[in-house]
Amino acid sequence: RGGVLGIVGESGSGKSTLARVLLGLQRPDSGTVTLFGQALGAVGRIGLARQVQPVFQDPYSSLNPRRTIGDIIRLPLDVHAIGAPDTREAAMRAMMARCGLVAGLVSARPGQLSGGQRQRVAIATALIMRPSIVICDEPTSALDVSVQAQILALLAELRVEFGLTYVFISHDLAVVRAIADNVAVMCAGEMVEHGPVAQVFSAPNHPYTQRLLEVA
Repeated sequence: RGGVLGIVGESGSGKSTLARVLLGLQRPDSGTVTLFGQALGAVGRIGLARQVQPVFQDPYSSLNPRRTIGDIIRLPLDVHAIGAPDTREAAMRAMMARCGLVAGLVSARPGQLSGGQRQRVAIATALIMRPSIVICDEPTSALDVSVQAQILALLAELRVEFGLTYVFISHDLAVVRAIADNVAVMCAGEMVEHGPVAQVFSAPNHPYTQRLLEVA
């Protein structure tokens, strides 16, 4: 709880497949995923959605282009009937402000926003129901370097403020080094190494991890 697990590996290593399994979007061929000691099947789709939320790589494709920003962020509260309509509106506006989105954007649509603003909308939407765990699948890879730093700083602040746990998936080892406490290295669908970031990155045991660090 409250930590950041980085998951690294080359393209095709299974990182995004793992993310989909953790979100309940894809069933594993074998093994189980448990959430607070319960198998995902026992938790159920509604329970899982309230506890685990995603932030994907490309916010433009994950946001409905026909909805306003306010509607997008408020939608999870509407779908799950959390609070009265006026409290949902207030919660949406408060989360917008906390994620660095000015109030004037409430009626804007995704196509009118920059990439960094769209990713802030995705983060606000993920956090509006106050989940325990956020699955971040390459959340900064589509952004330029300066915006990446802003989004990483925001994620770090929100983790402390809301007591979040992150699973942070990335091919960028520098980003994982900056944000994660522990790291898991994936190769061909398997976890080949796992441990504290400083330990794994400074003294990797597995040849695959060593090669990743050499080309990073």
